[in-house]
Amino acid sequence: MALAQAPGSGLQWVELSVFVLLFLVVSVMGFVASRWRAAASLDHLDEWGLGGRKFGSWITWFLVGGDLYTAYTFVAVPALVFGAGALGFYALPYTVILYPIVFLPALRMWSVSRSRGYVTPADFVRGRYGSPTLALLIAITGIVATMPYIALQLVGLEAVLRTMGLNGAGIAGHLPLLIAFLVLALYTYQSGLRAPALIAFVKDGLIYVVILVAVFYLPAKLGGWSHIFDVSQQKLQTPDPKTGNPSGSILLTANNQLQYVTLALGSALALFLYPHSLTGVLASRGRSVIKRNMIALPAYSLLLGLLALLCYVALTAGVKPITNAATGNPDSNTVVPVLFDTQFPSWFAGVAFAAIGIGALVPAAIMSIAAANLWTRNIYKEYLKRDATPAQEAKQAKLASLVVKFGAVAFILFIDPQFSIDLQLIGGVLILQTLPAVAIALYTRWLHRWGLIAGWIVGMVWGIIMLYGIPNPKTGKAHFGGSALALDKLSIFGWHPFSGSMIQIYPGFVALIANLVVAVIVTVIARSLKVFNGTDDTEGTDYHADEHDKDLRPIGAAH
Repeated sequence: MALAQAPGSGLQWVELSVFVLLFLVVSVMGFVASRWRAAASLDHLDEWGLGGRKFGSWITWFLVGGDLYTAYTFVAVPALVFGAGALGFYALPYTVILYPIVFLPALRMWSVSRSRGYVTPADFVRGRYGSPTLALLIAITGIVATMPYIALQLVGLEAVLRTMGLNGAGIAGHLPLLIAFLVLALYTYQSGLRAPALIAFVKDGLIYVVILVAVFYLPAKLGGWSHIFDVSQQKLQTPDPKTGNPSGSILLTANNQLQYVTLALGSALALFLYPHSLTGVLASRGRSVIKRNMIALPAYSLLLGLLALLCYVALTAGVKPITNAATGNPDSNTVVPVLFDTQFPSWFAGVAFAAIGIGALVPAAIMSIAAANLWTRNIYKEYLKRDATPAQEAKQAKLASLVVKFGAVAFILFIDPQFSIDLQLIGGVLILQTLPAVAIALYTRWLHRWGLIAGWIVGMVWGIIMLYGIPNPKTGKAHFGGSALALDKLSIFGWHPFSGSMIQIYPGFVALIANLVVAVIVTVIARSLKVFNGTDDTEGTDYHADEHDKDLRPIGAAH
């Protein structure tokens, strides 16, 4: 069996044929999904945006797994390992500790949302505090944080297209990407959440097959894992010509251990705050489904660990990233696709590329639906058309999902993809600032709504300021250059408490602490002045009720 041609040597016809065939299969599945477990009509947000809230354990497992483990994860985590070594493995502990952290909050959120008919986390905040302003801030944060996340799915898809020789510079070079996302937009518009839920079965099956084959076949071909680790350490320790420092190490150093810990913990806290993560939870039919999934979902973490190791394989194989024709810089996101392209037979490389490409479409669809739900319920209905009918809500959500998708495409067309990847860091910092109003509020209303608003403002502003001040000498960026904030750059009103320290930390974690401190201070002041804290629409809701408990009232209006 012949191996694929060298990347960049022209169109890879065998790979492209396999990719197109599998893409067409999932596209057909996306269109027919509107008839799968269908209700009388999809002209209701519960049906279009949450699949009727009746997905069982298997469907939810594939849906949430397909939502959280994306094409960006498939290309960006290994790319970070390829460039920095051990630091890239932060994604592994954070997905391990994630599920125990969110186990109980996810059950509580499902119960109150089922009882009150909530579709979005902002719906919950609106009901919990009776504050449209706070709910609006949560909705805007969710939409803004999700947009670059969708764009990053395109980065993964483009990495595959570029490896197959399809992508060039300019608008014309992005035509295959535009066609793929147009098809995605059409079947999502028609089928809603049912489309990615059905396609997720194919996507995850392909990914498991590809990774398991790769993790056994490639090390055997390249001399075994011991040899791979030795070569990787040697190459990572080679000084970078631009900075004069080693690129990384297969072990953590004294300077990046704190960054590793805070990045892992901050990412774990942030992931289920994203609206698309909660969409998968709220679409399940019961608390028992969520319990089983929180137990079973860590299986994906094993897959992620194996995937990250592939970049050590790529270092050993001497993989060179493809140069981006638009920027002239090596595109590190192509590391895994190029590895597959050069080390596997063409037909199997095509299967691998289809797995990555479909892995971009599933989360992109769910993310756009979640963002559309936020727009419809918490902006359109709250401020523009209070008397909107369920059919009008569904129509508005469908249109909004199209706008969100093509807004994400605009990131790729008009902004350097490397910069849009950096925007994901901003998305994580932003969404973390909703933790007090969304997660903590599930357990207590002690924090005052004005304290939550003040904390949100401080966390947002300081988080963005910190990110803005991070340079990246390797890429030549003076701002938004990564997620590693040196402690000696940490300034509190001009005071540098860690002056001279080269230890690094995740700025999102620092911003969240500031958010909580301000929220507590303002709450104490507001409560001492007896400032009104709004009405609690969720008061009396049995968060612990079983899904069959008669105390759980039928789904009704959100407010």
